[in-house]
Amino acid sequence: MSARRSKSSPTLNFKAVLLGEGCVGKTSLVLRYMEDRFNAQHLSTLQASFVTRKVSLEDGRKAQLNIWDTAGQERFHALGPIYYRGSDGALLVYDITDQDSFQKVKSWVRELRQMRGTKIALIIVGNKTDLSEQRAVAHEEALQYARTVGAQYVETSAKENEGVAELFDLLTHLMLEQLSQREPDASPLRLEHAGTDGLRSSDDSEVPDASDPAGQRSCCGI
Repeated sequence: MSARRSKSSPTLNFKAVLLGEGCVGKTSLVLRYMEDRFNAQHLSTLQASFVTRKVSLEDGRKAQLNIWDTAGQERFHALGPIYYRGSDGALLVYDITDQDSFQKVKSWVRELRQMRGTKIALIIVGNKTDLSEQRAVAHEEALQYARTVGAQYVETSAKENEGVAELFDLLTHLMLEQLSQREPDASPLRLEHAGTDGLRSSDDSEVPDASDPAGQRSCCGI
């Protein structure tokens, strides 16, 4: 579901996907963004979950973010293309205390570039900055890598709610910019803020029940 504009509707639709190893905090980032809460029960996504959120644009239109949160377990890796095919943006999440999770991000980047080329906005996300004393991946190392692959780099803490709203704000900006490049008449738009740097959502945001055993299960960490 690539970004598109309809003559009969002012809503822009974007498909975004979260990729990364299990237990790096993908679901926690989505939960914090959608509901502004943190689940300390260490839930891990099985296969994938889907949520939507509408954000207001300066000209009165809305953009709908269709967000796919994918499972990070190795046995689900082959399912990745099913979820990121046609994506407008991707958040490649790793745990700053886990060097291996950072290395796995690189394989996701290669896959996305092979399938989507430059048609997808990429943000590499170093999550769990609340555990900075246990950091295994230096900020500069991740930043330099992001630059070499044409991606943005952001660090977050879903637990402490640090950088989460700004992360999705940036992702939306990048997808809007890409849309304007594909459609010259669609000039980039500034997002309408609601008192903070986060995006203002509509009342029809959807989020699955985080306690649903069909979509999530206990994990080693969020």
